[in-house]
Amino acid sequence: MKINGIHHVSALTANAQKNVDFYRQILGLKLVKKTVNQDDPSMYHLFYGDEVASPGTELTFFEIPMLARRLDGTNAISRTGLIVTSEEALTFWEKRFEVKGVKKETASLRGGRPALKFTDPEGQQLFLTVEPSVQDGAKPPVHDEIPADFAIRGLGPVELTVAEADKTISVLTSILGFTEKAREQSNDGEIVTIFESGQGGAGTEIHVIEKAEGPAERSGRGSVHHVAFRVADAEELEKWHDKIAKAGFTNSGVVERFYFKALYFREPNGILFEISTDGPGFTVDESVDELGDQLALPPFLEHKRAEIEQRLVPIK
Repeated sequence: MKINGIHHVSALTANAQKNVDFYRQILGLKLVKKTVNQDDPSMYHLFYGDEVASPGTELTFFEIPMLARRLDGTNAISRTGLIVTSEEALTFWEKRFEVKGVKKETASLRGGRPALKFTDPEGQQLFLTVEPSVQDGAKPPVHDEIPADFAIRGLGPVELTVAEADKTISVLTSILGFTEKAREQSNDGEIVTIFESGQGGAGTEIHVIEKAEGPAERSGRGSVHHVAFRVADAEELEKWHDKIAKAGFTNSGVVERFYFKALYFREPNGILFEISTDGPGFTVDESVDELGDQLALPPFLEHKRAEIEQRLVPIK
């Protein structure tokens, strides 16, 4: 029973079309699933990933129109990493961001790897990091302007900024089985403690920063809603449910999401964690070539398709 890395990261956007324009057209990610928030089908839930929707590559967004802007603070998922496979790729992206007017910082090191921080048009904080190895079967997303060798290959480290780091670290290590890999000082003078899971590598890491003073983040457009961790299958997820419950955490129980099964709980600083199965995956109802073309609905929402489509603004 183990966590095998990051499954997906889910964030918030106020405009689905502009979100697609950036993540598909600028970053070159594939829109692998255009669906809705299963808990509130009035809003889009967009999934971006690699060409074949491999587990561990999905960055997702809930659309909430008229959403206020995020106010920075602690007790939040403060930055999301994305993987490229070489320093040459990082150089390509630095130049592409300059041409496309993407706000970025000077490349630096994070966790011993070259990294490039940048933000999306709504203030979502991200960074590219170099990780030469990718999981078996993963394929770079196809994009006319981005060579396959330079494409974004999946999720990298996820950064948490919390008021009381010891409490979050206890959950990561004592309950979820992460191990401490390194501790370093960022360019901003913050101490970053790096934890890894599974077989290690950028796509398995959580980076924890303690910021004892200041207000908690006010969620808004550009905020991250939750981070999900990978487990093998439904049988293992049931064991995780037992472990989380026995540890005293209020949780969702196992939730059927059709594309995967999920379990949700909040760690002591209030950040929402999810544990999700790798399968059955996003090709359960669409072929690889069809991914993201049409609005996909799980079977338990299909009878509401006309009503749901009427309330959504079409995405080009």
